[in-house]
Amino acid sequence: MMLQAAPSTLLSALMPLAFGLHIGGGTVGLLAGTVAVLSAKGERLHRVAGMVFVASMLVMAVFADYLAVRIPDQIPNLLIGTFTIYLVVTAWLAVRRKERTTGFADKAAFLVICCLCAPFALLSFDLAVGLTPWLRSAMPLEGPVRIALYAFTFLIALATIGDARMLWAGGIAGPRRIGRHLWRMCLGLSMAAGSAFTNGLPRLLPHGVRLPLLLLFLPQFAALGLLVFWAIRVRFTGWYSNRPDLLAVD
Repeated sequence: MMLQAAPSTLLSALMPLAFGLHIGGGTVGLLAGTVAVLSAKGERLHRVAGMVFVASMLVMAVFADYLAVRIPDQIPNLLIGTFTIYLVVTAWLAVRRKERTTGFADKAAFLVICCLCAPFALLSFDLAVGLTPWLRSAMPLEGPVRIALYAFTFLIALATIGDARMLWAGGIAGPRRIGRHLWRMCLGLSMAAGSAFTNGLPRLLPHGVRLPLLLLFLPQFAALGLLVFWAIRVRFTGWYSNRPDLLAVD
């Protein structure tokens, strides 16, 4: 009995540590991501902040997945945490890998996003036609949560199509390469902001204190606005053509 109880006790003791690393990683990620997105692109500050952002987001997402497995009815969070890992890793690979090349990591990432696309598509279909969702969730899949699930399904589908096109072409270059890096990084930052401000912050407020929804969503909308701004600037203004340093591999 004592031998059986020991693993359970150890796992219970790890929960506070997992929560701390999840929250700490997300906090550092928000700060580093903000610095990266506001600093001069291609400069040392941008590169260092970007690496800190990737590392801290991986810590946040890995422990989010751990908590989703340990806490009942949290499978949607497991899928979202894995999507976050996919986003930051593929964003990093986009600028670390040479132009017009792919590797094993790109193929593995494509397999991961395909495995994520299928359950999200099925869940969105179930909700859209009024069927009983195939998975259980601690949070009702209604209202804003349902809209968020539809949005995630759309974004995951875009990422899946983008990976398939890149692998078929044997790699990408120029504005497509920088655009791939930017939209995945900005989306990861938006997800971190959403987790912190729309999910975490309300739980920390004193009982009875409620902030306006617009204020809670503002950081997330700001990150999405930056995503749109950089997507347009990179793809349609020729801004990247005068910045060869952005395409350099360290």
